[in-house]
Amino acid sequence: MPLADRARPTELCEVAGQKHLLGEGRPLRRMLEKGHFPSMVFYGPPGTGKTTVADIIARKSGKYLQRINATTASLSDVKAALAASGTLAGQGGVLLYIDEIQYFNKKQQQSLLEYVEDGRVTLICSTTDNPFFCIYPALLSRSAVFEFKSVKPEDIVPVLKRGLSLLSEEYEPKTADDELFTLVATATGGDVRKALGLLESVYFSCGERLELSVAEELARMAGLFFDRGGDKHFDCLSGLHKSIRGSDPDAAVHYLCRALTGGDMASVCRRLLCAASEDIGLAAPMAVAVVNACVESANRLGLPEAKLPLSQAAIYLATLPKSNSAYLAYNKAEADIAAGLAGDIPRHLQNVHADSEGEKRAQGYKYPHEYPNHYVKQQYLPDTLKNKVYYEFGDNKTESAAHEYHKKLTGKG
Repeated sequence: MPLADRARPTELCEVAGQKHLLGEGRPLRRMLEKGHFPSMVFYGPPGTGKTTVADIIARKSGKYLQRINATTASLSDVKAALAASGTLAGQGGVLLYIDEIQYFNKKQQQSLLEYVEDGRVTLICSTTDNPFFCIYPALLSRSAVFEFKSVKPEDIVPVLKRGLSLLSEEYEPKTADDELFTLVATATGGDVRKALGLLESVYFSCGERLELSVAEELARMAGLFFDRGGDKHFDCLSGLHKSIRGSDPDAAVHYLCRALTGGDMASVCRRLLCAASEDIGLAAPMAVAVVNACVESANRLGLPEAKLPLSQAAIYLATLPKSNSAYLAYNKAEADIAAGLAGDIPRHLQNVHADSEGEKRAQGYKYPHEYPNHYVKQQYLPDTLKNKVYYEFGDNKTESAAHEYHKKLTGKG
């Protein structure tokens, strides 16, 4: 049995972190102390105590515990667990714990409703995904939702010391400096289970004293968590895009590295190309071409070498002047079209090839290249929108210069 399971707390006061839920006077703690055990949803990163708290609640409630892991369970497994409510063992009530419920489909989740609604089953389910996206709304509305957060290193250190004491009792006595405990707690990204697993690996890799150098080597990749397709995935990509928008090259490279280490190059390329037009746009129109070249280079190279042109692109975008004027102009036009304000295209702009010879002469289109400075004033928007302004020049150097030229050409401010 892994150390994380052997060292699992048996009381709420022993759970690492989660003071916002389990501290004195906090909602979940008060609810449980008063003997109120509603159906609950626990969500948050791995290794933050969701399963541990569910186990403690099961013991305190006195209900018959049934456990299901949604990654492997079928609908028949769910029905078998629910059937326990009609047995002698389940007379005092059944507490059904479902781990990773995001892997259950709608039909599997719906099968729980009747039992939860009439009180035969108290449901506790945990998920690393956002429950408002992955759990059936009717089931979610019948449950209290609690968010578990990554555990701070200072809260993990006491757990690690307890884990080392347990290992020393089971095998042979060993010691470690506080610096090693802090390193392990910090390197595992707020995941208590991962921290105990890392400590166990260090323990069996060292002699009587746990060595910091060994812990550093084993911890090199321990804190990485990038769940392709889950919340962490989108958080990381969002962090990359927003860091570029916020002109922070250091943060942009950080999130780029996290995403690429997680193996998701395709989403990174898409975000970089999007940022080039959405956030840099007309302030540096060549950014699209440069970033596209970097993306093409990355796709030809593949990982790990692809990190070089992609890092170049991320830093380049983060340090360029910013403009979202094209993005805003399109959004305004889109809103008018959605509101039914499009109107007919002016006659002189319509497709001339569809007209008869007589109609061509009557169309009235003025060919700008036949006029001074290749410009002539005429209406281009439909009559319903003829005075509408969608594009507003940005205050960067490139758009300011374009604005001055446009004012001289058209006489418009």
